[in-house]
Amino acid sequence: MSRKVKIVIITLLSVVSLVLAFGAGCTLGTSSTTPATVGPATANLGLDVVTEAWGIIFQDYVEKDKLDARVLSGGAIKGMVEALNDPYTTYLDVETYQLNSSNLEGKFEGIGAYVGIRDGKLMVIAPIPGSPADKAGIKAGDLILEVDGSATSEMSLEVAVLHIRGPRGTTVRLLILHQGEAGPEEINIVRQEIEVSSVLFEMKGDIAYININHFSGRTDEELSPVLKSVEQAAATGIILDLRSNPGGLLNEVVDVASHFLKEGVVVRVVDNQGNQSSLSVKPADVTTSLPMIMLADNFSASGSEVLAGALQDYGRAKLAGIKTYGKGSVNTLRRLKDGSGLYITIARWLTPNGRLIEGKGISPDYELELTGEDVIQWAIDYLKGNKR
Repeated sequence: MSRKVKIVIITLLSVVSLVLAFGAGCTLGTSSTTPATVGPATANLGLDVVTEAWGIIFQDYVEKDKLDARVLSGGAIKGMVEALNDPYTTYLDVETYQLNSSNLEGKFEGIGAYVGIRDGKLMVIAPIPGSPADKAGIKAGDLILEVDGSATSEMSLEVAVLHIRGPRGTTVRLLILHQGEAGPEEINIVRQEIEVSSVLFEMKGDIAYININHFSGRTDEELSPVLKSVEQAAATGIILDLRSNPGGLLNEVVDVASHFLKEGVVVRVVDNQGNQSSLSVKPADVTTSLPMIMLADNFSASGSEVLAGALQDYGRAKLAGIKTYGKGSVNTLRRLKDGSGLYITIARWLTPNGRLIEGKGISPDYELELTGEDVIQWAIDYLKGNKR
């Protein structure tokens, strides 16, 4: 499996999609696929029926001039994908595939928000701080009902993202239902170029507060100097804030975990044959054994769930807040012969102790109803021995 693993939650950006996921990975394989060996009798019977229907359509359909093999094949694949009832498996037409085969580097054009599917609805996981989405008042938990007048209920996750993404300077019109509001609001957002810092840091007295808002290709690079600063500041404890972190590159999650763990498995991967593989702690230039408390909420997903689960399993840090999102599917992007593609779920993620993340999430050691700065103050008090 490629180390360039991405989550299945999508970043609303024009150059790159954080096919994040929550807890899901995306290996960017671009080679054409070959038919899998799956229950030969059943698979062949199903394929025979599809082939039979294809032949009847091209032989008997009354308006032969309307028959387009590429359109029909795309429709057939979409139908199969829909029958899987998996919101993270989707068909990509040629244009969509090309847009989604780019890599995540931390500089984008778009509105700057992470989205996912929950209960069949397109939901904002988190706006990127300071982004056009953030400035427009979009918040975690908001539902995106329409994009430029088209209902998102009729779109797959990938298609919805494509409609929202676009080059800087262009405008997208969103119909947003804010969490807790009775009626929707129409918001026009001008897309911009966004440079995203994934790690934020400040000292709160002798406690180091580190916020990782997603895992980009630069997260480990950003975290190393922060941990050196923590050491120089003679910090007595670390707050690791993963709230509303939608995930990102799995290799970066492993790198981050390696600063806090001396050894061991960070995440286990189980494929569709039941085979299990794992990614383990790697040598890190800066490590710390300072006491830690992690913060999470129900918008913490994918890579952030992997990190939280690993540190929790090893007893390296306690988790406080709200149960996480529960997105632990590994996805890969496969190119088909006509240039289109399949973004398909191929495996599940487990914590080092074998806990399933998909659909389960990571339960906190300390469940809190606090929000915002109140959670951070709780964590400070915890590290100072005032909360247990």
